Parts: sequence; structure tokens; C-alpha cells
Amino acid sequence: MKSGLQRRLLLLLLLPLSLFALVSVYFDYRTAGNAALQQDQQLTRLIPLLADSVLAPGAPGGAPVMLLAPPLEEFIKAHSGFAGFRISDEAGNFLAGESWISVVVPATREPELHSMEENGVTYRIAVQRARTAAGELILQLADGSDARQQWVRSVMFKVLLPNLVLVLAAGIAVNWAVTRALRPLLALKDAVERRSPRDLSAIDPGSTPAEVQPLVASLNRLFALVNAQAEGQRRFVADAAHQLRTTLAGLQAQVEAWAQAAGAPAAGGQLTLSAEKITAMRSATRRTSQLANQLLALSRADASSMASQPQQRVDLKDLCESVLALHLDAASAKNIDLGLDAGFAQVAGHEWMLRELVSNLVDNAVKYTPAGGTVTLRCGQQDHPATGRAQVFVEVEDDGPGIPAAQYTRAVERFYRVPGTAGEGNGLGLAIADEIARLHGAQLMLEPASAAGGGLRVRLRMPLTP
Repeated sequence: MKSGLQRRLLLLLLLPLSLFALVSVYFDYRTAGNAALQQDQQLTRLIPLLADSVLAPGAPGGAPVMLLAPPLEEFIKAHSGFAGFRISDEAGNFLAGESWISVVVPATREPELHSMEENGVTYRIAVQRARTAAGELILQLADGSDARQQWVRSVMFKVLLPNLVLVLAAGIAVNWAVTRALRPLLALKDAVERRSPRDLSAIDPGSTPAEVQPLVASLNRLFALVNAQAEGQRRFVADAAHQLRTTLAGLQAQVEAWAQAAGAPAAGGQLTLSAEKITAMRSATRRTSQLANQLLALSRADASSMASQPQQRVDLKDLCESVLALHLDAASAKNIDLGLDAGFAQVAGHEWMLRELVSNLVDNAVKYTPAGGTVTLRCGQQDHPATGRAQVFVEVEDDGPGIPAAQYTRAVERFYRVPGTAGEGNGLGLAIADEIARLHGAQLMLEPASAAGGGLRVRLRMPLTP
């Protein structure tokens, strides 16, 4: 974003600067042309003075007697090294002046203008056939200070170099200005990137530049629409799960009563109901009731409003003790050694959600651990291995079949069951626990159990509450 705006601003600056440079080059060229025209006119005016400077003929084949007119002498001194004259006879033979000036034999008596190059310098030469005190001679006056010859150097130092410096200064200024001007926009980008997917609250338009406020208003409208749609879906799931739970609770009570009556003989000595069918019906009813309860818990854990509700201090030791008591009957039915190793630990969070998290972890461990196994629930404080800061942990470890390490990531997905897993389940226990952990700013970690025989350890780390 920043780089794109920098390129645009530099381009928008370079285009007018380039246009100004071209205009400046054009005017410099026009100025050089006018100076060259004035130079030609000056040479044309000085040629007659060169003729008047010839006072008498000299020796045969020798230079004539001369006394340079003051204006002509001043012109040559002012352009020392770049000006000179040549006097030749009618045939073009050299008589006086500068021999390096190439002779030009004019066809008429009108002054003519020519150009020649000598030692890298371009000279403008005015030549005229004129009658003098020494007879008819060819007079030539050369000037190497041609403005058009200096034009390229003038363009380099007066146009291109200043504009190049200006472009470099503009680039530095644009980089500084864009960095400062985009600081609120980059802060807005970072704030949006740091948001949780559940956080759809409106962005404060007052904290953004006026140019970005229409975009912020559009984002807020989009957030409101998405939040309303998500809230409607959550309410539907919660209402449906609640209705299912109420209905299934009554159905399960009836089925439990039928299951007890299935073993009682009727008046004729025959069973009133098929015990096998009633047991299957009870198992299906329990699974359906558990699914409804899990859907309701998942809906409540996924609610974005939980992020805005105040957290409270939760004593994890008491929480783990109460959760353990709820699962003792299920563990005893499978002859599972369900133990607790709890130390003092307090965190800031939502108590009912943390209770649901621990309950799901213990329920999963009891459900998938074979009969005669061991499940241990632990909580307490320990130093983080990387930072060394004290943290609270909750973990559930079992010696069951475990989960392959390659499946750890997918195991917390909703409705995903690890292939080959025995027992009955809906694939929501770990998903609910992971959702609650994320809502509390923590992460659920799956690790191999410490026992050599295999198993799984699910660990949760959270900041310690003072």
C-alpha cells in the first residue's frame, strides 16, 4: 500500500517536472538561437571595420600595413582564444591574421556567414570581399563563442542537473511525507489484522483521516451486516439445540424407564419389551441428547458477544474437582481409574465456559480409553518453557489409543473423527474446547502421553491471574 502510493506520487511529480524541463530546454534553445543571431549581426557589423583597419599595402606578397579599429580590437580581446581574423588576397592566399582560419572565397561582395570546426571548437566566420587601402582583399572574422555551441552545456548545468537534484529531493520528501501521512492508515490496517474473526465491532471513524472515513463507514456497514447474519445463525443454532435438548430430555427419561422395565417379566411370564431394542434406543437417545448439548455449547462459545462480557476470577482447582465428580460414574462403569492432581491456580475468564472445556476433555478421555485404563486430570502453575513466566495449566492425560501426530491439527475441527477411532462420538468435544480456549486467548495443545504405552495428553496454558 505504502509502496504503491509512493510510486504514484513520484510519477505524478516526475511528469510535471519532466514537462517543465522540456519547456525550459525549448526556451534555452530559443535563447541560444537569439544569441547566435546577435553574434552573426555583430560579425557582419565588424567586417567593414576590419577593412578600414588596412592602411596601406605591404611588401609584394607580404602583410599589409594595419591598425585595428578600437571596436574590433576590443572584440578580439573580449573573446581571447576564441576570436581572430584572416586577410587574404583575391586568390585566397594568406596575407595576415590567423592562418588556421580556412579560406572562403566569396562569389559576391555581400557578407557571408559560415561555420568551421578547429580543435573541437566550432567557429562562426563572417567573410566578405571588400576594397581596402591595399586593394581588393578577402576579409574573414571568426568567433568561437557561438551560443548554440554552449547550448548543450547550458542545458546540462542549468536544466537537467537542477531538475535531477529536484527529483531526488522530491523522492526523499515524498518518502518522508507518505510515511507520516500513511501512519494512521497503516495503524488502521494493523488494527483490522489483529482483530479476532469473532470481533465485528465498528471501527471508530474519528481515529482515521477524513479521506479514509468513507472507507471506514463502508467497513462498519459490512461488519454490521455480517454480524447480524452471524448472530442470526447463532441464535438459530442455539434455539434449535435448546428445543432439541428439552424434547430429548423427556424422551430420554421415557427410554430410561423402558430400559428398566425391559427386564421385568409380564403377567404371563414373558418380557414386556425387547431389552436389546430398548438398550439400542437408549444409546441412540443419549447420543442425540449429547449432540444437542454440544451444539448449544458450541453456539454459546462461538458467540462474539462473549468477548465483550466482563471476565471473572475462576478457581481451576475447585472447577476440576466438580467436573471430576460428574464423570466418576461413567469412569466406574468402565473400570477406569479417574484421578485428580490439582494445585492452586486462578485465571480470569468465563467460569461456565472453562467448565465446559474441562468437561469435554474428561468426557473424551473416559469415552475413548479402554476398560481398565487410567485418566488423570491435572491443573496448577508452572513456568513457561520458552519465556520462563509463571502460567496456569490444565491437562487431561489418558493411556488410551491416542491420536497420530499427523492428525493433531484436524482433531480439533468440528465433526471430524480420527479414522479408525472406536466408540461413539460426534467430533465436537475437542472443537468446543479449542473454541473456548481461543476465546480466552489460549491455545489447546495435543501431545503424546508421558506413559510408554501410548495415550494422549491435551494441555491448555493460560496467563496467571495475580
